[in-house]
Amino acid sequence: MNSNFIIRSLALLAIVLVVASCVPGPNPAERTPDADGNVAGFFSGLWHGFISPVTFVISVFSKSIRFYEVHNTGGWYNFGFVFGAGLFLSGGILGRKKKK
Repeated sequence: MNSNFIIRSLALLAIVLVVASCVPGPNPAERTPDADGNVAGFFSGLWHGFISPVTFVISVFSKSIRFYEVHNTGGWYNFGFVFGAGLFLSGGILGRKKKK
């Protein structure tokens, strides 16, 4: 076998393993109420996404503040969270174009 092929194959395998290790696992608290009996939905996700930059900074220094609500409805909460974060960040990739 060609040594160049072996090196490329090992590099590809390493890349695949690194990317696969970044995939999140299941959320066992999804669709289950929190201690107050609440499950966060789309609008909570929208709000949490919008305030996520501030919440992230606070969550680094506080054990009682979380960046993301684990007791959520699943896909709709996630959609709201990403949409809200995109609104805060001017739409991210699809945001405003710079004027020339």
